Formats: sequence, C-alpha cells, structure tokens
Amino acid sequence: MFDPKFIRENADRVRQAAIDKRIACDVDRLLAVDARRREIQAELDRLRAESREGGALLGQLRNLKSGWVQRARAEGKSEADIRAEADRVQTELAGLKPRIKALEEEDAKVQAEFDELMLTVPQPPDPEVPVGRDESDNVELRRVGQPRTFDFEPKDHVALGRDLDIIDIEGGVKLAGSRNYLLKGDGALLHQAVLRLAQEMMVQRGFTPMTVPVLVREEVMYGTGYFPGGRDQAYLCERDGLSLVGTAEVPLTAYHSDEIMAEADLPKKFVAVSTCFRREAGAAGKDTYGLYRIHLFDKVEQVIICRADVEESKRFHAEILQNAEDVLKALELPYRVVNVCTGDLGLGQVQKFDIETWMPSRKSYGETHSASRFYEFQARRLKMRYRDGAKKIHYCHTLNNTVIASPRILIPLLELHQNADGSVNVPAALRPYMGGRERIGSLG
Repeated sequence: MFDPKFIRENADRVRQAAIDKRIACDVDRLLAVDARRREIQAELDRLRAESREGGALLGQLRNLKSGWVQRARAEGKSEADIRAEADRVQTELAGLKPRIKALEEEDAKVQAEFDELMLTVPQPPDPEVPVGRDESDNVELRRVGQPRTFDFEPKDHVALGRDLDIIDIEGGVKLAGSRNYLLKGDGALLHQAVLRLAQEMMVQRGFTPMTVPVLVREEVMYGTGYFPGGRDQAYLCERDGLSLVGTAEVPLTAYHSDEIMAEADLPKKFVAVSTCFRREAGAAGKDTYGLYRIHLFDKVEQVIICRADVEESKRFHAEILQNAEDVLKALELPYRVVNVCTGDLGLGQVQKFDIETWMPSRKSYGETHSASRFYEFQARRLKMRYRDGAKKIHYCHTLNNTVIASPRILIPLLELHQNADGSVNVPAALRPYMGGRERIGSLG
C-alpha cells in the first residue's frame, strides 16, 4: 500500500514495477479514479461548509435576540425582511441536501473502486533486483558447501522414508487427499528436532519467541499483502470470515497493527513455530513428488519490525538471511543463495533472497528459504507506525525470513546423510534433540 501522492508523483515508476513484476495494475485508471475522488472530496468539503454556515445563520435569523437580528433592525430592516432572509437561507439549505447526498453516494462508489485498485499497486523493486520473467532468471550470489557424491546408489527421501518406516505418504493421502503425508517414529522426532534447533538458535540471537494464531481475520491477510492476490492459495473459513495462514509471518507482522510504537522500542524481533497451510492451487503436475510441495507443513519464521530507514532495513535483511544460512550450516547441508528477479517477486517485496538447498533426488538445488524486505508496504496496510524523538510519526519497515521449514528440509537432510546400508546419519547439531542418537536405521 502506498501514499497516493507517491503514485501520482511516480506514475511511470509504478507502471514499470507492474511490468517488471508481471502484476496486473491499471495505473491510468487508478490515477483517473484518484482525481475524481479528490474532486468529489473537495466539492463535498465546500458544500458541507456552506451547509454548516447556512445552518448557523438560519439559527441566528430565527433568534430574535441574536446579534444578527439586532444589527438588521438597527439598519432599518423590518421583521418581514428578516423572515424573508430566513426563508431564503432555508431554501438554499434544502437545495444543498440532495447535492450532498448525491456526491456522498458517488464518493462511496469511487472510494470503493479506488481502494480496490490500490490493493493492486506493486512495490517498486530495489535497483539491485535483476529484471527477469521467472525463477529461471534469478541470479546466483554464492554457493556454500559441496553437493555430496555417492559411491553407492542413493535412495530418494520417499524410498528412505518407506524403508525406515518414518514417512507414510499413502497414509496421509488416505486421510486428507493428495499432497498430504504422515511422519512416524524417528521421522516425527527428526522433524521436531529441526524445528527445535532453529527456534533455539533464534532465541539465543535475541528474537522473542511467540505462539501465534494460524486462523486469522481476513483483514490481517489483506494487511500483510496476501489478499487479494493470494486468496486462491489460502484455505478459507468463510462462515467465520477467517483464513488459515500460509506462514507465521502474517500474525507476527500484524501483531502491532493499528498501533503507534515508540522509536525506542524498535526493532521488534519475533520468531514463531507454526503449522502452515497452502492450497497450492494451479500447481498440478509441478513438484508433486514426495514432500516438496505439500498442503501442510511446520515452519520457524523470523520477523523484524524496524524504523523507516533504508540502510537499516538492508542490514536487517542481511541478518535474517545469515540466521537461516547458519541453521543450514549446522545441519551440514550444501546450499546456494539467489537474488530473486522482478518477475518472481511478490506484490509488496522490495527485494527477496532465496536459499536453495541441494537435493540429490531432484539433481538440483530446491528452494527452502525466502528472505524478504518490504519497507513501508505492509506497515501502511496495517497502520503500524512509530513516533520518533521529535514526536513525528512514521510507518515502520518490515522484513521476514524462513528460519527452517519442515518436512521439505527433510528431503536433503535424509538424502544427503544416508548410508549404503539404508541408515541415515543424524547431524551433530540435532543429536541433543534426538536423545543423543547418531543414526536412524539399522545401526541406530
């Protein structure tokens, strides 16, 4: 969401952002509606002022002791003159009412269209963002670690999960349909161990742990920018006007909505573990094998709310990205970081870095983390502000990143740490959460 003045003064920049992000946004229509909206508001202000002034005058004309009547008499005006003046003012007031009502009705319609169009305006990307059409145009920044080469025929995570009896995809499908699964025994423990490790690392780094609702009001989805564009990806509870969230980013970011915080209380750093729900509408036939693209998963999410300072936002962006990289290093997993191109950015993102972890069964890197900064985009929608030392009010900046998401991360974790006998090594960082176990499987 933007200040309309920004759009008026930067129309070409917003048009280009829509083109580069491949987002439908009729900037010309928005500007025309905005112009009419301001005309109506100016005319309404003028007519309402006339109505107020006329009402006050009429009251004086009908009050025989008012100063206006006394002055009129002193000027030699008769009672009939005063009554005639009162009738004239009353007639004028009566004529204003239908004009005001008609403009108010038009204003409601114009404002509704304006609000709808404003929800489609994309955040212009940072100059450092590469221009591109889709994920194939993302630019690799660095690689960390080397993909493992095997001296035996490795299994994929589905085969490992079946043979070790720790993943049951068929059971999940039986219970809940396609793209569902069950984690069993050591699979469930490994899943929880990953989440616990990530959360504890974030708490040690000063992030406040939160337990948040995963069923939220739709206003919160609009406020964080997930609606209206991502509405078809969400599970809706229409009867109650609620939506299941696809990430804890939504309630964490909206926690201070409609508030004015003190600058001294910023930054706010939150971390939450939550279950996430995604319909994956329109993704049929894409990444559907195993645990990669599923309807339900658990995620440790980090969110930062900070001052409206571009350089500070960039520093925090680097910080949250590093947090996620450190978790992957602890899990002994090779990965790469990419600068996401314009066509793969969301509506409100200024810049996004994805972390992709090597997955042997895919013979490529697969996305496991996304680190985004939004500047004021979400804060304006959420009316989330702060007051500086000079008592001036500003909108906050917001950022978020996945710390870890499971079970997707189990794909590389199982596949890269497997042994020839079918067992899987447990990385040292996870062993305290696995009862000291070094392996899952025959040698465990």
